[in-house]
Amino acid sequence: MKIVSFFAGAGGLDLGFKQAGFDVVWANEYDKDIWETYAKNHIQTKLDKRSITDIDSGEVPDCDGIIGGPPCQSWSEAGALRGINDHRGRLFFDFVRMLKAKTPKFFLAENVSGMLLARHAVALANIKGMFKDAGYVLSFKLLNASDYNVPQDRKRVFFIGIRQDLTFAFAFPNMVFNKIPLHKAIGDLQHNVLPAVDKNYTNGDKCIVPNHEYMTGGFSTIYMSRNRVRAWDEQSFTIQAGGRHAPLHPQAPKMQFIEQNKRIFIPGKHHLYRRLSIRECARIQTFPDDFVFYYDTLASGYKMVGNAVPVNLAKFLAESIKGQFENMAYTYGESIR
Repeated sequence: MKIVSFFAGAGGLDLGFKQAGFDVVWANEYDKDIWETYAKNHIQTKLDKRSITDIDSGEVPDCDGIIGGPPCQSWSEAGALRGINDHRGRLFFDFVRMLKAKTPKFFLAENVSGMLLARHAVALANIKGMFKDAGYVLSFKLLNASDYNVPQDRKRVFFIGIRQDLTFAFAFPNMVFNKIPLHKAIGDLQHNVLPAVDKNYTNGDKCIVPNHEYMTGGFSTIYMSRNRVRAWDEQSFTIQAGGRHAPLHPQAPKMQFIEQNKRIFIPGKHHLYRRLSIRECARIQTFPDDFVFYYDTLASGYKMVGNAVPVNLAKFLAESIKGQFENMAYTYGESIR
């Protein structure tokens, strides 16, 4: 099945769908800092670099599925039913616009877990209504990536819609996988890591392993208010889009509690405390090592990695979608394809 991807970022979601056997024929990403990374890692996918708000649906290829994660703020603004002239809300409205115009067999959209908080109940109901009005039977669920061959705690909400005329709803599988500890995910990367060069610029080709470099600099009081170290036999904290908030490497002992909202590094062990490198974060996001991120500043590298959907989780969901379509085709005939 042919896939179109909006808000593609570096393409973690896209890569997972490709690994599951889908053909990602076209992708859209507006952030120029990501273009080189996407283009060089998804060479068979046409990359459109415009904002979704500037794209006519007729310029988007016909497809079987649309995937993407509209930015969090756009979900909030659209859910609050802001006017179409609100730029943040428009991004989500335009995602729905593409669904209505292209009428793919299915869509998948991702958002942060906060969408399910009680204070967002009205917004969530509005968003569900928009998907229904676009012609889709909606299923949604909060998933923790650590249950799906991803070595980190990362809770995200996934919305999966099946076009109404296909007469079935997507069923999230109940299966989960054994947890993957950090020593298995990044244990071989403990050495040969490089600190960023002055002002957190990249070492470039000096990295023995691509992107195996970490951001330097101090840690804020907010950062020091919590333990930021997970042990080798645990899963990572969530990989975030900000490098300064990257988890600390498991070679360090867990931070010492002093008082509420205050922790310190263990005296005499300061040399062990460093942020995870971009490559280590990419491994934890289950990007393969031959997926190279291109950037000048490490902040851009961490942002690309942290904003991505973990590849293994994306692959699991893609395989689930594919399997359910194949099952329905077997049951009801080729018209479902």
